[in-house]
Amino acid sequence: MELRHLRYFITVAEELHFTRAAERLNMGQPPLSQQIQALEKEMGVELFERTKRKVALTPAGKCFFEEAQHILDQVKIAVDKTQRIAHGELGELRLGFTASFPMTSLLPNILYEYRQCYPNVTLRLKEMYTPDQFNALLHNKIDVGIVRSNEPTAPEGISMITLRRDPLLLVVHKHHPFAELPSISLAQCKDESFIAYPSAAGTLFRRYVQQLCKKAGFEQRIVQEAGEAVTKISLVATGLGITVLPSPIDSLRIEGVRYIPLSDEDAYLMMSAATREHENSLLVFNFLNQLKRSISINK
Repeated sequence: MELRHLRYFITVAEELHFTRAAERLNMGQPPLSQQIQALEKEMGVELFERTKRKVALTPAGKCFFEEAQHILDQVKIAVDKTQRIAHGELGELRLGFTASFPMTSLLPNILYEYRQCYPNVTLRLKEMYTPDQFNALLHNKIDVGIVRSNEPTAPEGISMITLRRDPLLLVVHKHHPFAELPSISLAQCKDESFIAYPSAAGTLFRRYVQQLCKKAGFEQRIVQEAGEAVTKISLVATGLGITVLPSPIDSLRIEGVRYIPLSDEDAYLMMSAATREHENSLLVFNFLNQLKRSISINK
């Protein structure tokens, strides 16, 4: 039994007239009658009562009419759902991001605009360090990563699109001697105590700040580790030490701290969208296009 047999049967059942049904189906009446007879023979039941005056559904035919309509409705739903998934209009998109991403205007803008365009796509969001996002992409655990990396090339198997370049800030206590400076170089911080991300946390940022300090002529002296940016700022507010963070973090207004731009040439951090190399999902393609449009509109 093929779907066309169901369509033939439903049309005849709706018209209860073989000639009119054949006209609707753009076919001859004799071939239509033959197809219905073949269907009845395959099922082993009579679906229609035929007389010279009328055509009527048998009790079995009435039952099959309801079921056949349901089957075709489900086929239409399945086809529509499949096409929408293929076009990136339905499904689940898993998005990883670093801690500073929610502090930019990008997050609310892109998610709001994307949901307006693709309301039937489910978004799964997860905050992750950059190396963890790369690993999750390669193991198909996320689909797009919003990462922080100043590396000139992407890791093997990963493609990246640059989103923005954020200056680095020195975070100090409000009574620190540096607190009122308009800007500062890292070389001026050689005798300071630093609060940093744990070395085992999986973030690339700690290593990058250490490289900047070495370039400025000193080894960073770390007195405390903290895995969250908010915790690091709060520890600065206690007077425990200073820390370096990317500029969107200055949207966090924690009492007792000051944010000072670093003047060093390389004191910045790139934010990029990372995907698997040769990604062919329209879900991902549509999200990246929306992300690019959002950046262009909100520049």
